[in-house]
Amino acid sequence: MAEIDSSNGQNSLQGRVAIVTGAGKGIGRAASLHLAKSGAKLLVNNRRHPGESDDQTSAGQLVAMIRAEGGVAQVNYDDVSDPKSGERMVQQAVQEWGRLDMVYANAAIAQEAAFHVLDLNQLRSIIDAGLVSTLSLFHAAWPIFRRQKYGRALASSSSAGRFGNHGLTAYSASKGAIESLVRSLAIEGAKHGIQCNALSPYALSQMTQSHLPEAWAQVLTPESIAPAVAWLLSPECSLNGQVLVAGGGRYARSWPVETPAVVGENLVEVWRTLSELEGRAHFDSVSAFKSFMADPL
Repeated sequence: MAEIDSSNGQNSLQGRVAIVTGAGKGIGRAASLHLAKSGAKLLVNNRRHPGESDDQTSAGQLVAMIRAEGGVAQVNYDDVSDPKSGERMVQQAVQEWGRLDMVYANAAIAQEAAFHVLDLNQLRSIIDAGLVSTLSLFHAAWPIFRRQKYGRALASSSSAGRFGNHGLTAYSASKGAIESLVRSLAIEGAKHGIQCNALSPYALSQMTQSHLPEAWAQVLTPESIAPAVAWLLSPECSLNGQVLVAGGGRYARSWPVETPAVVGENLVEVWRTLSELEGRAHFDSVSAFKSFMADPL
């Protein structure tokens, strides 16, 4: 697995404007700090929890940290589940800095309950936070990117979206849809100078901390994901419609796989043949993780 130079994209991000959702903690926070150190101006989004003052919010604290280190950032408290949130964020960034170059849709909420336990409203809220928030941000930024013939759109994906996992039905559905979304938008945006990709992280977070062995947790830090975010958002990156898997300095590529066609009337035999063909890749979510981290230390 190739290594991405942490300096990639740093010089070219100087003065460019980015929006990062879900930026208050974890990967979003680490990526925002890295982008700011690379010279980007940031609109940092994370919703305010009830009763929090500005300086108590994760987004507010992050903006204060960026400014203290000489960076440029503004805070945004929109709830990304609101379909209008993307429009408001884009308006705020453009009003503040007069431009928009890149968006990173990283917001999501975790699911830790089986499908039958959750009602439709709970399932919908998970999809709204992950998928609809990405649609909202991309849709608001798209006209600007088209007019200026340039733009970088990045979304956080997940191995759960490719392989599924118990207790993550709505979360998996939203992340799987994001991977399909970026592939389609990549096709639409290519002739307008727009690139759209997904980053699928393996990192320590509130969702993964109870599942990671300690040795892996020390390697799979949110900070190890940040260089990939900066590279995918930079002018130097030529990827479009791709899913980059990243974690702990390791990288993998993920894409849809389909076997050659098999002709036959007995579907039991047909399926047996299809299952034995090369050129296929399928994991359950757990085995994908173990494959990625094989011999990690």
